[in-house]
Amino acid sequence: MRALVFSLLLIFLFVPTCIQAQSLDTQIDFSEPKPETIWGMVKYDTEYTFKSVSYAVTRPLYWQGDDFAKLGILLGGTAALTFTDESIREFAQNQSEDFPGVIRDFGWYFGSPQNYFMANAGLYGFGLFTKNENLRRVSVLIISSSLTTGFIQSLSKGLIGRARPGTEVGHLSFKPFSNDAGYRSFPSGHTVLSITMAHSIAKQFDNPWVKAGIYTIGAIPPISRIIDDAHWFSDIAFSTVLSIFVVDAIDKFLFGSEAYEGPKKEKAISWNFRIGTNQIGFVGTF
Repeated sequence: MRALVFSLLLIFLFVPTCIQAQSLDTQIDFSEPKPETIWGMVKYDTEYTFKSVSYAVTRPLYWQGDDFAKLGILLGGTAALTFTDESIREFAQNQSEDFPGVIRDFGWYFGSPQNYFMANAGLYGFGLFTKNENLRRVSVLIISSSLTTGFIQSLSKGLIGRARPGTEVGHLSFKPFSNDAGYRSFPSGHTVLSITMAHSIAKQFDNPWVKAGIYTIGAIPPISRIIDDAHWFSDIAFSTVLSIFVVDAIDKFLFGSEAYEGPKKEKAISWNFRIGTNQIGFVGTF
């Protein structure tokens, strides 16, 4: 299953992805009729999956000064967070024995690629056979974002080769291009997938309590990976921001293309990463 997922990633993606959603400048032909048959909807959704990924991976070509500045903030913020890695790890390990096993198990299984894609396949299948266009749209958003962020994290793990906490060699130990599983800490694959799905689904709701519940569930895999001593906090933070940016970019493309009917809002929840002399963290806009 992992080989299949990785092969799909290679087929869909060839260049680095976006950090910031830009204005939609791709011309879409709105004259084609919406499909009514199951097979027609599958082909239509597959087409827009390709278009969504293509849109995401070409966004850097349209970046301006502010976008490169945000990239610098993301990278600089991640570097700054590495100074907290050891202390956060120590705190997490002190709580590990009291951490509920069922939550740890959920975090592992939900963030695993095979279970993740099976869950989205179930969501898409339900939307397909009930002809629920909004569910199909959400599934296209999830799979497109997952393919994009998934490839980035898979490639980055090998290129960067950061040591996992459990190796006991420190948070600044690296072995680029290593095949050693102990040196594939950055970024976190479980975090990328869980946050991608949580953010994609949460954007469909207006109720802040529903959003909070969805984000809470999405946060379980990242937290469990820290408890399991598999990732540093900075791995988790970078993966979270990456996932949010990619989902927002593809969601904006699907909204602008008017490819799907259903609830569409010009302004949905968005998250920005901020770092300054007296603050560091995320700011949500509702």
